[in-house]
Amino acid sequence: MKKLLAEFFGTFWLVFGGCGSAIFAAAFPEVGIGLLGVSLAFGLTVLTMAYAVGHVSGAHFNPAVSLGLWAGGKFEGKHLLGYIIAQLIGAIAAAGVLYLIISGKSDFTGIGGFAANGYGELSPGGYSMVSVLVAEFVLTMFFLLIILGSTYPKAPKGFAGIAIGLALTLIHLISIPISNTSVNPARSTSQAIFAGADFTAQLWLFWLAPIAGAIVAGLIHKAFFNKE
Repeated sequence: MKKLLAEFFGTFWLVFGGCGSAIFAAAFPEVGIGLLGVSLAFGLTVLTMAYAVGHVSGAHFNPAVSLGLWAGGKFEGKHLLGYIIAQLIGAIAAAGVLYLIISGKSDFTGIGGFAANGYGELSPGGYSMVSVLVAEFVLTMFFLLIILGSTYPKAPKGFAGIAIGLALTLIHLISIPISNTSVNPARSTSQAIFAGADFTAQLWLFWLAPIAGAIVAGLIHKAFFNKE
């Protein structure tokens, strides 16, 4: 139960901090934080919670990460379902709180895209389904390689959270214009539920591509890097 609560709170913080920065602060008149600020916010959510609860649950906060660690032989399959459910509940709860906040704005008329992910017309830069699929696959694969490598027993101790947080920042710097950056099915699901049917119809890609990329990374690590 401690592990599941840790995953709930970690995923909540990731969605609340990352998507919240995109919704409230990215384009705030004159002093908005922009793409760089949102990228940093996502990285900082993972970095801070990795040190807060990483010793409890391993700090996955992402179904793709859990599945990638399982494929890499670093996580027991019997815990997968519980972790993924906890991550989804945490993400959806955070999106609900974000909705409550934004709906209280004096000139509120709707939530718009709500920091949801999309391709085609729903891509911030108008990128195609194939472009988004490739980007999400490659970025998640490298994200897992960084996670698996930085947490390897022979890696420098105590720095994994920094490497992982900075990796997520870099991933967002690359791909916010492409897909609004997912690499996390729980994060995509929570925002799509509130953003509407157009976004939920595209949600399949933001489960398929990150999970496929994560599993490939797990298999690569297991085959080549997890051996002397």
